[in-house]
Amino acid sequence: MECSISGAVPEEPVVSKSSGLLFEKRLIERHIAEYGKCPVTGEPLTMDDIVPVKSGKIVKPRTVQSASIPGILAMFQNEWDGLMLSNFALEQQLHTARQELSHALYQHDAACRVIARLRKERDEARSLLAQAERQIPTLPPASANASALSNGKRAAEVDDLGPAGKRIRPGISADIITELADCNAALSQQRKKRQIPSTLVSVDDLGRFTQLSSHPLHKTNKPGILSIDIQSSKDIIATGGIDSTAVLFNRPSGQIVSTLSGHSKKVTSVKFVGDSDLFLTGSADKTVRVWQGSDDGNYDCRHVLKDHTAEVQAVTVHATNSYFVTASLDSTWCFYDLSSGLCLAQVTDTSKSDSEPDGYTSAAFHPDGLILGAGTAQSVVKIWDVKSQANVARFEGHVGAVTAISFSENGYFLATAAHDSVKLWDLRKLKNFRTIELYDSQTPTNSVEFDHSGCYLGIAGSDIRVYQVASVKADWNCVKTLPDLSGTGKATCLKFGPDARYIAVGSMDRNLRIFGLPEDETASES
Repeated sequence: MECSISGAVPEEPVVSKSSGLLFEKRLIERHIAEYGKCPVTGEPLTMDDIVPVKSGKIVKPRTVQSASIPGILAMFQNEWDGLMLSNFALEQQLHTARQELSHALYQHDAACRVIARLRKERDEARSLLAQAERQIPTLPPASANASALSNGKRAAEVDDLGPAGKRIRPGISADIITELADCNAALSQQRKKRQIPSTLVSVDDLGRFTQLSSHPLHKTNKPGILSIDIQSSKDIIATGGIDSTAVLFNRPSGQIVSTLSGHSKKVTSVKFVGDSDLFLTGSADKTVRVWQGSDDGNYDCRHVLKDHTAEVQAVTVHATNSYFVTASLDSTWCFYDLSSGLCLAQVTDTSKSDSEPDGYTSAAFHPDGLILGAGTAQSVVKIWDVKSQANVARFEGHVGAVTAISFSENGYFLATAAHDSVKLWDLRKLKNFRTIELYDSQTPTNSVEFDHSGCYLGIAGSDIRVYQVASVKADWNCVKTLPDLSGTGKATCLKFGPDARYIAVGSMDRNLRIFGLPEDETASES
């Protein structure tokens, strides 16, 4: 007879009235006290259902292992090994519990800080609102206009409107055009002597790229990174998010430099101004902000530009770093003076009728600075002469809005991305020479970007693909495909780092992901 629980011969055998099973008395008592049911059948069981079984005194036979000293030592060794394994498992469980507790405490602390910051911002907003309500009734008209121009914020004035109700712009002066032409001549001359840098990552090394790090920069309640830019001299990465903030991130240190708040809707475009401490953001709230960095790492808003009447989709900086252009869904692009924040020209396509508006969804300057490329929601790519503000070429053939455009550093190629594909255009002959179709009809291509050397082309959609740039007639080979590890299936933007040593990728989650060579990450950490 053996106990149904332990499988051993019971010292005090008892039997269940209902099931007829045999148990060790002390074991079944403990089980009934804890669970109140039969351990084998699962039926309800009480001590009243247990009947003791009378039997002679049982003498357990000595096992074979305990009949000799080596057998006893082996038995002790097995018990010791089992104890060590059990102890190791308990230590692992303790470590996991500590990690979960630490993570929970970190989330609680972060939540407390966010709540405190929101309360502070709410109180400041209430204070400013109360102060404004007290001051507005007493301000004369001249004082009101002065206040609208203070703190770097420029408001629309009635006096600036022409007879057709449109804003009067000063225009791009002859001095500015001369400056742009001189910059174009200098850059064109440099481009003829341009050589591929020896520090540029090789095709073989690029083929070994893998994810090095992932950084949660934006808010969890509104995830999504829509734009990326990199300041190569300082290795700082900027991201614009759906949470209406822009984040500046120091890649070598892995720390956030600054989080810029001020927009009321998603930030659609971010752009550094060369190596300076100026930074631009465009937003779906119809505004563009110019930020000025300080020595302590903080950024202050110098200008809030409100010249557009619809979402600002793109911001691009001229090679002089003195002017920039914004493109909007209101079918206009604006040419700004960076220092003053003044809109010198607001350009519309007069060849199109008002019933067929072409809202701009992307824009970029040609490397020489005299040509502006702009993609529209109507699948058209328009090439503009900046000096005359004339539309000099139109590229058609895409399906869906043109989500991104990028000029190659050699000045000959233009890459455009839309819902259907990526198209490559030869600017010398003004025609499409290659179409790269990557995904199915339900998966759009969200971003396209040449690296600074013009040797590689990056494409972002449901994954990230890097192509080696070739000539018009030669094949453009895909040298690396990187998965979108966000789990959303939507890589929205990408940017090559200095010498293409890494690729920064934004997706529809809150994380910035860095892809590169594992040994580069190890070297930076050391």
